[in-house]
Amino acid sequence: MSQYDPDHELTPEELHEIERKFDPELAFRPTGKVIGIVISAVLVAMSVYHFYASGFALVRELLHRGIHLSFVLGLVFLLFAWRRSLSTDLPKPAWYRINGVPVVDILLACLAVGASLYLPLLPPEIVSVRVGNPSSFDVVMGTALLLLTLEATRRSVGSTLPLIALVFVAFALFGPWAPGALKHGGVAWEGLINHLYMTNQGIYGIAIGVMAQYVFLFILFGVLATRIGLGQLFIDLAMVVAGRYAGGPAKVAIFSSAFMGTISGSSIANTVTTGALTIPAMKKVGYPPHFSGAVEATSSTGGQITPPILGAAAFIMVEYLEIPLRDVLAAALFPALLHYFGIFIMVHLEARKLGLRGLRADELPKMGIVLRQHWLSVIPLIVLVYMILSGKTPDFAAVYGIIACVVIGFLNPVNRLTLHDLWTALADGARNTLAVGAAAATVGIVVGVVTLTGVGFRLGYVVVQTATDIGNIAGSVWPLSLFTIGQWTLFFSLILIAVACIIMGAGIPTTATYIILVAVAAPALGLLQVEPIVAHFFVFYYGVLADITPPVALAAYAAAGIAGANPFKTGNTAFRLGIAKALVPFVFVYSPALLIVTDGFTWAAFTVTLAGAMIGIAGLGVAFSGFFLTHMSRLERWWVGLVSLLFIAPGLTTMAVGLLLWAPVVFVQMTKRAKSV
Repeated sequence: MSQYDPDHELTPEELHEIERKFDPELAFRPTGKVIGIVISAVLVAMSVYHFYASGFALVRELLHRGIHLSFVLGLVFLLFAWRRSLSTDLPKPAWYRINGVPVVDILLACLAVGASLYLPLLPPEIVSVRVGNPSSFDVVMGTALLLLTLEATRRSVGSTLPLIALVFVAFALFGPWAPGALKHGGVAWEGLINHLYMTNQGIYGIAIGVMAQYVFLFILFGVLATRIGLGQLFIDLAMVVAGRYAGGPAKVAIFSSAFMGTISGSSIANTVTTGALTIPAMKKVGYPPHFSGAVEATSSTGGQITPPILGAAAFIMVEYLEIPLRDVLAAALFPALLHYFGIFIMVHLEARKLGLRGLRADELPKMGIVLRQHWLSVIPLIVLVYMILSGKTPDFAAVYGIIACVVIGFLNPVNRLTLHDLWTALADGARNTLAVGAAAATVGIVVGVVTLTGVGFRLGYVVVQTATDIGNIAGSVWPLSLFTIGQWTLFFSLILIAVACIIMGAGIPTTATYIILVAVAAPALGLLQVEPIVAHFFVFYYGVLADITPPVALAAYAAAGIAGANPFKTGNTAFRLGIAKALVPFVFVYSPALLIVTDGFTWAAFTVTLAGAMIGIAGLGVAFSGFFLTHMSRLERWWVGLVSLLFIAPGLTTMAVGLLLWAPVVFVQMTKRAKSV
C-alpha cells in the first residue's frame, strides 16, 4: 500500500513527505520568499521572547499566556492552509494571495492576535471587575477567540479535537436536555464565554499556561540538542551497545528510540528520525517489513513516556498534582523501562525464531570515534537533568539547558553551530510548538466546560456504576465469585477507562489527550480511592497507546511508509509489541509502589512489584511471539498468556502460583528442544 519502493533507501525529502503525511502538526504550507522571511522572523521572535520571559523577566501570568497564544494562533493561520491538500505546492499567484498566503488567512491571523491580547492587555483591576459581568465587547472578543481557536486547531491538528470541544460546548448550552446523570441546568452563551474567556478556567487555563511556561522551552531545547549532535550520539551509541547481537538492528531501534525519547516527545518525529536508519537495517538482516516498522513505531512511542519530557505531560502533572518535577520523573522511570523491556523481549524472541544475525563489525561504528566526535553534545542534557534533580524549576532548568546547547554548539568542532543554524533552530523550535499550542487552547475549552458543569464527576459516577453492575454479574459465577464485588468494580472500571482513553487519544496530540482524560476519566478512579498520581499515569499511558493502536495508529503508519509495509498490519504488530504498555498501568494501580513516590512506598514492595511485572511482561512476550526455547503450540501460547495476567497484581503468592502454572509448559519446551537437537 505504500508508494515507496521497500528496497529503496529513502531520501531526506521522502522522509519529510512521510512525516508531513502522517503528522498534521508538520503539514506547513509553502510560502513565497518575502512572507517566508517575515514568518521566520516572527518565529525567532517567539523563541527569543519565551527564552527571555521565562529566564530573565517577570511577566504577569495572564499577559504571558496571552502573548503566547497570540503567537500561536497568528502563526497557525499563516503556516497552515485551510485544507491540508493545499499545503503541498506553492499556489499560482492570484490577487487574493500574498506570496502564497490568502489575504483572508492574514486577516484571520491579525484578528486572532487581537482577540488573544485584548483581555491580557486590559488593566488587571478592570478584568477582575468584569469577571462574572462581561461587557458586550468582551463577549464578542471571547466568541471570536473561541471560534478562531477551534479553526486553528482543526488546521494544525485535525478535526477530532475541535469536534470534541464543540460537543462539550453543546453539552454546556443544552444541559437540561442531557440524558440521565449528565443532566444539568445549562448555561447561557454569555455565561459560557465569561467562564472560558474571562477566567483562568478556560482558554487561558493551565493547559496554555504550561505550554507558555515550560513546554515551549523544552521543545526548543530538543531542537537545539539534536542540532548539535545529541541525536546522532544516541543512535551511534545504540548501534555500539546492541547492534552485534541477534536481530541487532531491532535492538538498536529500541535503544536509540529510548535515548531520543529523553529529548523529544513526538512519536512520529522519533519514528522518522531513527527509523530512516533502523528500519532498512532490520529488513536487511531478515525481519519482515511490517515487523521492522512496528518495532520502530512502538519504540518511538516510548518517547512519550520517557523522562525528562514525557511528551510535555510531566509539566501538566506538576501543575495538577502540585508536586516537584523530579517526583513525576521518578514515578515515570520504571514504567518506561518496562515498556522497552517488553519490546526487547519480543524482538529477541522474534530474532531467535527467525534465526536472524546481528550486525557485522564492519557495519558498526567504533565506540572511541563516536565518543570523541560527540561527547560534548551530551553536556546540555547533563545540565538539564542536574538542574531538575537539584530542585530547580523546569523553566529554569530548560533555560540553562538551552544556554548550554548554544555554548557547546559554538565550541564543538564536529557539529559547530553557526548564526544561521541558530536562527534556523530558533525558528524550527517555535514552529514545532504551534500545533500543540493550538491544541492546548482548545483543551482549555473542554476543561472549562468540565469545571463549569461538573461533568467529570458525573461521568465518573456513570463509569463506576456500570462497572459495579458488570461486577455483580461476574461475581455471581464460580470461581469468579472468589473475588469481592469491590475488586470486580475496580477491575472493570479500569477496563472501561482504558478503552475510553485509547478511543479519545486517537489522532489527538498526547498532551491534549492527557489533559482531557484527567478532566473526564480520572475522577472515576478518584471515586475508587486510587491515588491521584496513579490515576494521572493510568489515563496518560492509555492515551499514549493510541499512537500504535489501529485504526488511528499514526506512528505505526509513518513507520509503514518507511518500511514499504501494509500500514494496518504494521499497526496491529505495533500494538502487539506495545502490549507491555497496556499491562503496566494495571500493575501500578494494584501495586502503586512501582511509581516510587506514592504513599506507603517501601523498597520491598517495589522490588516484588518490579520483579513480578518483568516476569509477567516476559510471559506475554513469549505468548505473543509463539517462541520460548523452541516454537510453541497454540495451546501453550494461550496458557502462558493467561497465566501472565496473574502478574497484573504482583506479589510473592501470585508470582509463585504463576511460575508453578508455567512449569508444565517449560517442561514441554525443554523436551521439544532436546528432541530437535
